[in-house]
Amino acid sequence: MATREIDVLRLLARGCSSKEIAVRLVVSPKSARNHIEHIYAKIGTSSRASACLFALQNGLL
Repeated sequence: MATREIDVLRLLARGCSSKEIAVRLVVSPKSARNHIEHIYAKIGTSSRASACLFALQNGLL
């Protein structure tokens, strides 16, 4: 997983919305949503809850 995707996943797992992620990483909300979709595809999930669990299990928080 790319460094930017890990940054997005960490913020996602901390409860940030797509808009908040975009602001914190200085990208557009669309880019943040695209990153989230790519993360979901890479880890084989389709929900924020599952992505949070993945982050916890893999020591990303």
